[in-house]
Amino acid sequence: MNLKEQCEDLARRARAASRQLATARGDWRNRWLTGSASALESRAADIIKANSLDLAAAEQARLAPAMVDRLRLDAARIRACADGLREIAGLPDPVGRVIDSNVRPNGLHVHKVSVPLGVIFFIYESRPNVTVDAAGLCVKSGNAIILRGGKEALHTNTALHDILAGELTRAGLPADAVQLVTTVDRAAVGELLQLDKWIDLVIPRGGESLIRRVAEEAAMPVLKHYQGNCHIVVDRDADLAMAERIIVNAKCQRPGVCNAAESLLVHADIARQFLPHIADVLRRKGVELRGCPVTRELAAHAVAATEADYAAEFLDLILSVKVVANLEEAIEHISRYGSGHTEAIITGNLASAQRFTTAVDSSAVMVNASTRFNDGYEFGLGAEIGISTDKFHARGPCGLQELCSYKYIVTGDGQVRE
Repeated sequence: MNLKEQCEDLARRARAASRQLATARGDWRNRWLTGSASALESRAADIIKANSLDLAAAEQARLAPAMVDRLRLDAARIRACADGLREIAGLPDPVGRVIDSNVRPNGLHVHKVSVPLGVIFFIYESRPNVTVDAAGLCVKSGNAIILRGGKEALHTNTALHDILAGELTRAGLPADAVQLVTTVDRAAVGELLQLDKWIDLVIPRGGESLIRRVAEEAAMPVLKHYQGNCHIVVDRDADLAMAERIIVNAKCQRPGVCNAAESLLVHADIARQFLPHIADVLRRKGVELRGCPVTRELAAHAVAATEADYAAEFLDLILSVKVVANLEEAIEHISRYGSGHTEAIITGNLASAQRFTTAVDSSAVMVNASTRFNDGYEFGLGAEIGISTDKFHARGPCGLQELCSYKYIVTGDGQVRE
């Protein structure tokens, strides 16, 4: 078969598997999740060996340290993947859940019932642990998934897919419910994006150029995750020790992830007290500050920020900084430069917190907490297939409920419409 035929065959098989999976018993789907978790742990050495090949290639290609970190799987991260699958297994089954119901005056019983979307085409880069999370969420929610990871993680993803697919048949589920696109030919993505007859939703998770390409080419709906330009606002009523802890965590814990802080806005009333200190703390942790004129006056090592810096998702130890006259200026700055991902305010003033949470339009708004908490696992979803910056049909961390649609089931006893 040529590439087009291969893609059509893969999508057809996914569609057939999705029909079987949608009616499979919930305990079978849970059995696959727990069996896969145990298999990941027992075959951790095989996964790490495959991952070492990808890491060696990444080093040779001189990928940025943050990208290499995203690619790396060690024993602890594999255990975390397994724990994530077990947590998903423990969540309520979303399939068949009655969302709403009512009885009409004519006696009709109308039920709104949760159902799987069908076939998900998931395109992602770098992080092979996402392979496990995405497969787990889709199978639990009754969806078949077609995985297309980046070429930089091909060895690792292949090893993970072999384990996950092998456990499907052991659990009595269709083997084609989780499939991996193994060709590195980018044309395969274009072919699959045209197969709306068999694929219901595409989710791109990666750089902005990837997401824009998918949004332009896809014949089916796209659940988009654009940039994560996340802001932290230090209000004039902030606990400054708390602010320091949160900023350091949000920027430095894992700078290469989408919920890391990229922009810091400091109220002018506390800037002279707080900025020199936090700038020194961040400098000692290797963070480069790009700031406004007031920031550069108070933080000697800061360089001048450009308009592009205020809008940037750095995914590195770089932070844009601006001193704002008041909370309204901070909100306006976020409205102008933000990406709708995650914003946080550090404040002891309830009115300021309420104004911020009401006025800021992002998928998650934090009060006195790190932006790093915008995550499916941290929100109790078990895992996430992505964090949507869209507003339709899902927003924020997308877990089991966001991978379902619904249908109306109506029962009567002979009613006809007059």
